Amino acid sequence: MTWSLWLAAACLAGEPEGYALTASSAVYESSDPLLALSSEVTLEAWVRAGKLPAAGARILDRHAPGTDDGYLLDTYPGDSLRLICANGAVGHPARLTGEAWHHVVAVYSSPARRQELYLDGRLVASRRDGAFPPIRDVNQPLRVGANPTGGDRFNGQIRRAAVYRQALSAAAVAARAAGGAAPDGVLGEWVFEPQARAVLRPVAGTVVLSSSGDAVELSGSAPAPEAPLTLWYRQPARQWVEALALGNGRLGAMVFGGVSRERLQLNEDTFWAAGPYNPAVPGALPVWREAQQLALAGKLKEAEALCRDKLLGNPGRQVPYQPVGDLLLTLPGGDQASDYRRSLDLDTATALTEFERDGVRQSREAFSSPTDQVIVVHLRADRPGQVHFSASLRSPQEHRTEVLGGDLQLTAQAPPWHGIAGALRAVTRLRVLTRGGQQAVEGATLTVRGADEATLLLAIATNYRRYDDVSGQPEATVAAQLEAAAARGYSALRARHCAEHQRLFRRVSFDLGATPGRALPTDERLQAAAAGAADADLAALYFQFGRYLLASCSRPDDQPANLQGLWNESRNPPWDSKFTININTEMNYWPAESANLAECVEPLARMLGELRETGAVTARTMFGARGWVCFHNTDHWRATAPIDGPWAYTPTCGAWLATALWERYLFSGERADLQAAYPLLRDAALFFLDTLVPEPSHGWLVTAPSASPENRHYQGTPICVGPTMDNQILRDLFSYCETASAALGVDADLRAQWAATRAKLPPNQIGREGQLQEWLDDWDTQPGADRHHRHVSHLYGLFPSAQIDARRTPELAAAARRSLELRGDAATGWSLGWKLNLWARLRDGERAQKLLAMLLHPSRTYPNLFDAHPPFQIDGNFGGVSGMVEMLLQSHAGELDLLPALPPAWPRGSVRGLRARGGFEVDLAWEAGRLTSAAVRSARGGTARLRWAERTADLAVPAGGEAVWRP
Repeated sequence: MTWSLWLAAACLAGEPEGYALTASSAVYESSDPLLALSSEVTLEAWVRAGKLPAAGARILDRHAPGTDDGYLLDTYPGDSLRLICANGAVGHPARLTGEAWHHVVAVYSSPARRQELYLDGRLVASRRDGAFPPIRDVNQPLRVGANPTGGDRFNGQIRRAAVYRQALSAAAVAARAAGGAAPDGVLGEWVFEPQARAVLRPVAGTVVLSSSGDAVELSGSAPAPEAPLTLWYRQPARQWVEALALGNGRLGAMVFGGVSRERLQLNEDTFWAAGPYNPAVPGALPVWREAQQLALAGKLKEAEALCRDKLLGNPGRQVPYQPVGDLLLTLPGGDQASDYRRSLDLDTATALTEFERDGVRQSREAFSSPTDQVIVVHLRADRPGQVHFSASLRSPQEHRTEVLGGDLQLTAQAPPWHGIAGALRAVTRLRVLTRGGQQAVEGATLTVRGADEATLLLAIATNYRRYDDVSGQPEATVAAQLEAAAARGYSALRARHCAEHQRLFRRVSFDLGATPGRALPTDERLQAAAAGAADADLAALYFQFGRYLLASCSRPDDQPANLQGLWNESRNPPWDSKFTININTEMNYWPAESANLAECVEPLARMLGELRETGAVTARTMFGARGWVCFHNTDHWRATAPIDGPWAYTPTCGAWLATALWERYLFSGERADLQAAYPLLRDAALFFLDTLVPEPSHGWLVTAPSASPENRHYQGTPICVGPTMDNQILRDLFSYCETASAALGVDADLRAQWAATRAKLPPNQIGREGQLQEWLDDWDTQPGADRHHRHVSHLYGLFPSAQIDARRTPELAAAARRSLELRGDAATGWSLGWKLNLWARLRDGERAQKLLAMLLHPSRTYPNLFDAHPPFQIDGNFGGVSGMVEMLLQSHAGELDLLPALPPAWPRGSVRGLRARGGFEVDLAWEAGRLTSAAVRSARGGTARLRWAERTADLAVPAGGEAVWRP
């Protein structure tokens, strides 16, 4: 009897312990297309549970988080069992323990309308109601004991698991529980050995499982890197949110740093599902007018029904951002390594993996070059002839792989979406350059043996040219990029890459003093800070990491930063990884001007120009209006119609996003920036001249129907008229248009209309509990209202706007403070980032520092410093950077307010290179909480009004020069 067959029999007899799953164990997966089931599925496992988290632990998982797509067998909540599939969830309080092995089975059949859970051969839960649609494919790997990103680990043992392409009968399940052989339809049945192997062959079926982690044994403790601005770790990444992010604005890579198996997960920022489409709904105008009248009459639920059923775009969902695939390296060697360290140097934008194995010190460096538009991986060893590896490309998309002149080339096809065909293809081409050794191509694998060093060059391109043009030639693009990069060689590529990155990154330095935390790996440092260790320097690292991310995911001529910036490994990412413009995309760009990365706004400005085009179609088709409009989301194809549901019926989101161009002008002071911003602002304002209506109580002009983003008021509906955020955004929009048109000497007639309309907008109102009201009526604290909702949209007027200010409008500032107190501090990652900025605007440094500490907690920041909504959303990172700038420098009130919210936790420090409105650049130094010097520079020159506490001074700054104030 073979070992595997003996182990299978022994497992059923209860002898071996199976495979122990912990937070650090390797995870097994398969991306076999046979697992993409649609009609029926049976999931089976023999498990023995340890202490399981209340949030649930995965047994077999191939589903998209937050949806019913795919299939999932887990223990949510706690020690219960749950099956999620196309008909939703069914659960059973199983009370799994570590005292015995349990046989668990989940069955779903669309034709037979069966959704069932079995425990130890007995049916314990079933669901017969619902639609029982076919299973929607997610094209995710099947994971055993973890979710598709490596989280939600099962704690305990799994000794056998299986997936069937049919729904097992109750009799077949009982027979399996008694030790019977696998019936027909098994795709894979796997027995898990106590010491897991890299690959698990099935005892039945054909699907092979492989380890998605690096299961080597590590010894020794590598020291901290010398460069202070470094993220570093003493073990490889086991899940995506531990991997290290590289990006050149267009090409992204997540580097896992494995020892015997390296993975670089790849993105290209133009690779999205579907293709050009127009979701605007013809004939919507009379329905919208009916909904408007219902809302004005107070019939809000009736208006909600019309918005939901007849006033969303077609389709009512937008398109998801897509992963291209992976570069995989397999390195021969033993299962042990010593002095392991992987790191991300923010100053050079390079990821480095180092370790010693079999007496050879090996290193692997990677970067994504903005100058040469390739991803570079360089392998070397400290002894000649010791670089050996095999390289391959894979993709979760439909794809083909070929060999072209010694290069590997993978062409991936973008998937369709809601009936819209996939129009994009992503071409990835890999070339390997070596010094010494031998190179060969074996099938779809490129192998190097005995080299002194090797350089991998990876080029990726798609046929996307514009939101309405997919005629590009990516094959020619990648070929040309590889030729040019190969001609330069590794050293020149690295030097050019570093110089361009540092041109942006080194503009700002931030020093809060070295702390003992620098000696800790970054994941341990986060934990130590959460436990109470004083580590102000961690905040400085987080600040520079956020700047690093923005410079890595939003460069001129590329796409703007989406919900995940540039980085995404899922075909069905959270919230589709789109551009959510009811706060999140705006937050992405809050630090661009103030943290001295103004060029990073260019992709957003270009997208706004395109939204002006598509939004004009939506405005005309659905609302009979001039100008342009965009609701709470847009995507790669610049869709602007309302989507998702009535809770997102917020017509001012495009106008809010356009104010980023006004900020661009305020920071630069350049007339050219004003001329570029004005057409976007003008046309956004035209839409509201045509669509605002008087409300019956006061005659104020309001948006109707609308919503305060994602919140429901006490009547149980999101639909309302004239929410506070809308009024504040429109007050800014009309004011900016008035100012710009006067400065440019145009549109005098419109200027008068904007002024008259602005005067009729509802004012900010203070409610019965002293809070700034979120709605026209005082609903904030009514029974049934969500008093702790994550959005604080009605505080837009405090930040990012300057309508409310602690000095100029103290009563409104006090009301905003009261609103924050009522909402509470606890929130999602991005919401903490917004609240951090709000408390800084209120000049409360201690409260701002509290919010920053909450944001930097491991519950809201992943080991690789990505923001945890959860799941990952990059806006929290950028909100954190912006908030720290606001703590140190504010310029929204016509003066440079220095250290306005300096927290006690930062008694001494310095910052260099922050930007302020008016075209100024500022350096600050402080000691014992007191400003010691402020240096101000300006390319244009001018007089800066400076404030520190209650002291003020007018500082003459020469053009191209610097002036210093020492209060």
